[in-house]
Amino acid sequence: MSVTLLTFGCRLNAHESDAMEHLARQGLGQEGHTIIVNSCTVTAEAERQARQAIRRAHRENPSARIIVTGCASERAAEAWAALPGVAKVIPNTEKTHPSTWGLPEEAGRTPPPSRYIRALLQVQQGCDNDCTFCVIPAGRGQSTSMPLADIIPKARALTEAGHCEIVLTGVDIASWQHGGQGLGQLCRHLLDEVPEIARLRLSSIDPMILTPKEGDHALWQLIADEPRFMPHLHLSLQAGSDLILKRMKRRHNTQDVAKLVQHVRRLRPDAGFGADVIAGFPTETETLFQETYEFLAEQAIPFLHVFPYSERPGTPAARMPSIPRAIRQERAAKLRHLGHEVREQFLRRFIRQEKTVLMESPTSGHTPEFAAFTLTSAPQNMPPTQRGRLERIRILKVQDGLLLAEIL
Repeated sequence: MSVTLLTFGCRLNAHESDAMEHLARQGLGQEGHTIIVNSCTVTAEAERQARQAIRRAHRENPSARIIVTGCASERAAEAWAALPGVAKVIPNTEKTHPSTWGLPEEAGRTPPPSRYIRALLQVQQGCDNDCTFCVIPAGRGQSTSMPLADIIPKARALTEAGHCEIVLTGVDIASWQHGGQGLGQLCRHLLDEVPEIARLRLSSIDPMILTPKEGDHALWQLIADEPRFMPHLHLSLQAGSDLILKRMKRRHNTQDVAKLVQHVRRLRPDAGFGADVIAGFPTETETLFQETYEFLAEQAIPFLHVFPYSERPGTPAARMPSIPRAIRQERAAKLRHLGHEVREQFLRRFIRQEKTVLMESPTSGHTPEFAAFTLTSAPQNMPPTQRGRLERIRILKVQDGLLLAEIL
């Protein structure tokens, strides 16, 4: 029996694919070749790619059993079940349950072996926000937080498996709450109770978790004085225009985000910021787009994840006056170019600095701020480094959006 995973979409899907592969290999027995497609519905293009992958898989492996799951299939299970070769569609909420794969529940208590240098640790599922452009709640359900008592042993198991860095992931990790505690307190517990964690990083977060009124003070303390908490925040920003943010039904405004960025930089001057940004949202005039462009330039966010707006049927935004696709693409290109310029400026500050980094290959990886680097050479008589190991490097220069470094 063999199992092949085809994964689309976010880090959470990647993490869940690890779990499914681990469970499927144990539970499916001698059922021949199984292909599991973990779909994404964030954009129309993600859905198209998943459908195309299913058709190709069936064409190339006509005898294989194809199982489909993920957010896209959650929204239209019958349509996905009708695709050629699909034997079963598994609900998103059941795909990582051991019983789905014919195993007892205790089989899911230990996290699966991670394919990644950074170990992804899921702490939350679903989303209670109702952003006008998003269909994720329809695919993931309401927000649920995993108990601390379940998270701690999984984190410990990941460190025992040799992972130096753990990334907390979920659909909306900013909403994690359990026993009156929030995300910052979860991070504090993890670092205190699992001292073997060398580095703790957050995946994408809602900016509201760090705004002055609703901010998580425990998280501020970690940013200020915990060296094991990585100085890197990827914000679910979406726009830099207050009117567009209001039409998106986001909970933050540009002033909230500007204060957040300024305060983090006061605490950790070299902190790396990323942001998700949608270009060409419905009703976005040239003036409103320019507001987003100027806001991103002013905040100097180096790691932009920009994508053109994609209509999702059934969402309020899909009923708003749309922007021509060519203009969406053009605006996305402008924002990506801005991101490249800002990133180059950000990277230059690290020249001649020394950093402890996580090696993701024998010659490359990321700094704590999530700046990508590659080694130019290693000192003579030094054994080659290994994936997954922490090493000390010196930054030499910046080239083509990368830090060039030497190992110490």
